[in-house]
Amino acid sequence: MIIDGEDFYLDLLFYHRKLKRLVAIELKLGRFKAAYKGQMELYLSWLNQHETEEDENAPIGLILCAEAGAEQVQLLNMPKDGIMVAEYWTQLPPKSLLEKKLHQALIETKQRLINNSQK
Repeated sequence: MIIDGEDFYLDLLFYHRKLKRLVAIELKLGRFKAAYKGQMELYLSWLNQHETEEDENAPIGLILCAEAGAEQVQLLNMPKDGIMVAEYWTQLPPKSLLEKKLHQALIETKQRLINNSQK
């Protein structure tokens, strides 16, 4: 993106067909900083003005950090602006935890398939 003659680079940009909107993703090293919200707001505004089609919803953003900083994220109230913050793993959890989560995901998926087939 070029804004005021300055180049800006969004890390990832996807289109979600069911939501009918662009999804902007910023990858950050380390802990979340409040300034990341302003950067994402700039990107989302630019995408909304220059890339969003008439039949699409406004773009949303995801900031991925090594550590979210829960209080800052809560105080900034970003969901109302279409921005979410999530943490990525810097190391894998124990094998037993991964197995437990995978098993739970399989149970939930099976239940959803059963519920959908009954409709």
